[in-house]
Amino acid sequence: MGCGDIDYSAFPSRLALIDGNNFYVSCERVFNPKLEGKTIVVLSNNDGCVVARSQEAKALGIKMGVPWFQLKELCRQHPIQAFSSNYALYGDMSQRMMSVIGQFSPEQEVYSIDESFLDLSGFPHLDLNDYGQQIRARVKQWVGIPVCVGIAPTKTLAKLANHFAKKRPALNGVCDLASLPANEITAIMRETDVSEVWGVGRQMSAQLNRMQIMTVADLRAASPNWIRQQFSVVLERTVRELRGETCIGMQDSPEKRQQILCSRSFGTYVSDLTSLQESVSTYIARAAEKLRSQQSMAHTLNVFIRTNPFSQKEPQYSKGITVPLPSATDDTLLLTYYALFGLERIFKEGFAYQKAGVMLMDLIDRSQAQPSLLDDVVELERRKRLMTVMDRINGEFGRGSIQLASAGVKPIWRMRQDRRSPRYTTRWGELVGV
Repeated sequence: MGCGDIDYSAFPSRLALIDGNNFYVSCERVFNPKLEGKTIVVLSNNDGCVVARSQEAKALGIKMGVPWFQLKELCRQHPIQAFSSNYALYGDMSQRMMSVIGQFSPEQEVYSIDESFLDLSGFPHLDLNDYGQQIRARVKQWVGIPVCVGIAPTKTLAKLANHFAKKRPALNGVCDLASLPANEITAIMRETDVSEVWGVGRQMSAQLNRMQIMTVADLRAASPNWIRQQFSVVLERTVRELRGETCIGMQDSPEKRQQILCSRSFGTYVSDLTSLQESVSTYIARAAEKLRSQQSMAHTLNVFIRTNPFSQKEPQYSKGITVPLPSATDDTLLLTYYALFGLERIFKEGFAYQKAGVMLMDLIDRSQAQPSLLDDVVELERRKRLMTVMDRINGEFGRGSIQLASAGVKPIWRMRQDRRSPRYTTRWGELVGV
């Protein structure tokens, strides 16, 4: 069973996906216009791998995830500028961009740091191509980030339309599928690899190719029931969404996380307990902050440490421990106490540690938490106020402005960020000089 051309203008729903072009690179360019037109890559933690590329870097053939050290020869041939990840800057710029985008619809779903869905179904009287151009212009003028806009009856189609908007210069950054002739959309889909469909990864794409489903048009034409039998109900929904049938709704707020993990590789190997305690204290504080931000409490935590599994010269050790808590809590002081308690039980001398981390588990909503008979209710309320003050100070003056002494003052283990640009928007001392 298949389907021919589909007129998407016949469907009442209109969803828009707006995302920042090469977002991390664009954030760097906002405060340093000299970077426009230059070949730029942004590196992962400890300056390990490429996690973002400018269009010029893509044109040179630089792949996502390639280790930075493998690009040294290419750097000798071309002027490539590399930046360490500056998540304080990217996170703040994302909030500003989402705030501007949210002005264009009463219903917005922030999907990721650089992507946001808008429900435009209530604007049938507007030319949505013009509306998309207004969004692009305002975000560019107010925030400085270039964006593309894809508009379609479903989320899957909106993601695809956004891809078309990026790849086809004639669309000028905005693609409203409902405004295009049905046969033209089918022709574009026949030219687009099936791997470009939202949720179709590399392995699934290879499976589909073996079944002669090579393009987006092939997948749309496949029978939804047959797809469910061969793959799953998830891919069946994707096929139905490609046909204009809404299967994935808008979410007003992101779902709460069931687990919260915070871990990092160190900038240099550490072998002493004190350095590990500093790192674990830092990570548990960040995890607790996330826990409070989603109004949750944890019943259990896990601590783990490990050496570098790729280093054949060093002896290997990897260990974790799960620590049940007496009662559910979101208190940084209590969580730190139990995390360090667990760390001391798994630490062994004589190893060069490369990574540590913590995970908060068995999460419940704060409103469901019950204090135990031994808890001091007055003290619990006082500590709750203390956590609120800590979060406000760190939110206003930057992460780590106030922290526990156990996190250390000048940690030697902190990850390498030798190429990080200033945190222009969140640190007074790093403001742009004019």
